[in-house]
Amino acid sequence: MSFAFIASIVLVLSVIFVNGWTDAPNAIGSAVGTRAMSPNSAIFMAFVFNFLGVLLMTSISTEVADTISKMVDFSPRGELANVGDSTQNAIIVLAAAMFAIVVWATGAWWFGIPTSESHSLIAGLTGAALALGGVSAINMAEWSKVLIGLVASTVLGFGLGWFLVRFIEKMACRYSRARSDGFFRRAQIAAAAFMAFLHGAQDGQKFMSVFMLALFLNGNAMKAADGTFNIPLWVMLVCSSIMGIGTLVGGKKIIKTVGLDMVKMRPYQGFASDASAGVSLLLSTLTGLPVSTTHTKTTAVMGVAASRRVSSVDWNIAKDMVAAWLLTFPGCGLLGFLMAKLFLYIF
Repeated sequence: MSFAFIASIVLVLSVIFVNGWTDAPNAIGSAVGTRAMSPNSAIFMAFVFNFLGVLLMTSISTEVADTISKMVDFSPRGELANVGDSTQNAIIVLAAAMFAIVVWATGAWWFGIPTSESHSLIAGLTGAALALGGVSAINMAEWSKVLIGLVASTVLGFGLGWFLVRFIEKMACRYSRARSDGFFRRAQIAAAAFMAFLHGAQDGQKFMSVFMLALFLNGNAMKAADGTFNIPLWVMLVCSSIMGIGTLVGGKKIIKTVGLDMVKMRPYQGFASDASAGVSLLLSTLTGLPVSTTHTKTTAVMGVAASRRVSSVDWNIAKDMVAAWLLTFPGCGLLGFLMAKLFLYIF
């Protein structure tokens, strides 16, 4: 068992931990912002349902994991194919990609920006694969699903958020504010749990696929003929546990940005944003589109706020988020490329 393999496994688990730490709290930000739940209760709930989402949805469908596993090829090409142990080079490059993702995500967390760990993962893997195998290392047929997911999650998140909150306002206008707020506070807890469950389903599959890739490169896992992995139960348990622990450890900074700062919401609006984002994630997961839970949830929040008036959204915060999303693909991709070159030179 090589040092590069051990390092790659540790770094993959670190990325999963950072995802739970910086990304999972987005699922519960609205519930905290509307005071449907206290931060500590919401974080514990996210821990439980993220765990269940990874475990249960992967048993039903592995479409997202399959997309990630076929998106890039870590087989060295060109000059690198004849330098040393090609499998060892692939493991080193995978470790470099994970290191780049941890650096990028931690920097975003430091500034309280809910950047997407999904986009970071895709960008870091792509940059590292380019460093190892060139353009031919990228499977554009699978990579195109990332772009489709980016558009689909934006339209679905924003559109469903806008429509659902309008529908609720029309249906609940006959009830008093106190009665409707009490009902939707309880409903929002269920919607936040649903959102946390789907976060685990989406992001858990992405990171388990990378974990399986590390095992495969070391000869401890097999790929099917179509390039996908059969994910064993122990991998689901390990990855879901690490993600859940990350959620327990941190996340209040991101909760504050999504749930409190960007837009002020009443309980029915928080319910609408969570339910809309959850439905969008469910559809994406079942169709194999690797979408960002952060992106989906934030666009749902924007749709809810914009249904009343555009000025309800703090567009300065929204602009920072959009800038972070736009920078993630080239920024983390370049970082993954440079780290891969550096790791290959050092090791």
